Amino acid sequence: MAQKPSIPKGTRDFSPEEVVKRNYIFEIIQSEFKRFGFQPIETPSFENSSTLMGKYGDEGDRLIFKILNSGDFLKKADEKALSAKDSLNLTSSISEKALRYDLTVPFARYVVQHQNEIEFPFKRYQIQPVWRADRPQKGRFREFFQCDADVVGSKSLWQEVEFVQLYDAVFSKLGLEGVTIKINNRKVLSGFAEVIGEQDKLIDFTVALDKLDKIGEDGVKKEMREKGISKDALIKIQPIFNLHGNFAEKIEGLRSILEGSETGQKGIEELQFIQDAINEMPLKTANLDLDVTLARGLNYYTGAIYEVAAPEKVKMGSIGGGGRYDDLTGIFGLKDMSGIGISFGLDRIYLVLEELELFPATVTENTKVLFINFGVKEALYAMKAINMLRGENITAELYPDAAKMGKQMKYADKRNIPFTVLAGEEEMEQQKFTLKNMKSGEQSNLDFEGLSSILK
Repeated sequence: MAQKPSIPKGTRDFSPEEVVKRNYIFEIIQSEFKRFGFQPIETPSFENSSTLMGKYGDEGDRLIFKILNSGDFLKKADEKALSAKDSLNLTSSISEKALRYDLTVPFARYVVQHQNEIEFPFKRYQIQPVWRADRPQKGRFREFFQCDADVVGSKSLWQEVEFVQLYDAVFSKLGLEGVTIKINNRKVLSGFAEVIGEQDKLIDFTVALDKLDKIGEDGVKKEMREKGISKDALIKIQPIFNLHGNFAEKIEGLRSILEGSETGQKGIEELQFIQDAINEMPLKTANLDLDVTLARGLNYYTGAIYEVAAPEKVKMGSIGGGGRYDDLTGIFGLKDMSGIGISFGLDRIYLVLEELELFPATVTENTKVLFINFGVKEALYAMKAINMLRGENITAELYPDAAKMGKQMKYADKRNIPFTVLAGEEEMEQQKFTLKNMKSGEQSNLDFEGLSSILK
């Protein structure tokens, strides 16, 4: 029996319509990356295991796809690990390479490896697939694209401002109104831990605080208590839960809460700088909001933290995020190389545009005109015209077989091809073409110039 075809869980096939819609998003993101001065790079789909392992924590390491060494890989296996079924040590002896987990660590490796060729500050963008051995579920896949932009080699807060503008520019081009760019600062979160006397529990404190919109104030406080944060500390942080209003009002509230924290006040200054700059250069469609509970990737970020929320009418997780990191390249030995980066969530952006019907109708247009095939002589006559139309950047094709005309017309209809051309003996004698509009049914008898003019 023939094997039933299938694909691995967490991967997807994309239809022609889906591919052109995804490419539409790619092209807009890429065009804005270029317009903002970012340069493209690409890195290999797989890296040395040593480059990736240990960079994402224990959970991340488990989600990295390992590649078995070629040939008889068991010959070089660690015998002790093999007999003891010690998967950790066994893996390192039979797998020297792994599929990339994200674009950030390979980027750090790239910067360190090519530091003598790079002009700093270095603005790079990268749009490539990544792989994670995650449990597949809605909106979460094992193979997916990341669209990243980063600047390394500068601590200037103008980079933070530019990334807010970049998000706004992309979502404006996509016609996606009502997007909220949430921003916070690691220094503000550190300041919270400092004023309540729980600096040693910063991670526990912020991980719980980050869940406010999911489990509510009572749930956050319960989790903090379970992590050993005292009742007195919870009383001191109560003003955080009461922080409301616009960006400026929240900033003023923060000044009061973090009055006793130098680190916290520094974070406020940075947020104030970004807000003042954006006020002078208003955003087109996005909203900038201060979210003091935002804490994504706290082990990683050191300054600004971003997360982009889709319009409220769409139930969707974040569609972008990023932040400032002070020592990304330090993991590969290049110290004091500050950077900042953001990412666009392609798959979620696609779902949002689909739900809100924001893809332009022209995106899925492919072939403009199909020439009906009446036989060898007629097909040659059609192909000569097709070649000239293609020379004028008009997408045209010939139905490959001289099948019944009804079948050929049905093919054009199913593919949403707007025009067909009939060119039989009579048209050939007159050096004409019969053009049919597939929607209206209207037909016109035209010479090549007339045909080309209408199709343009």
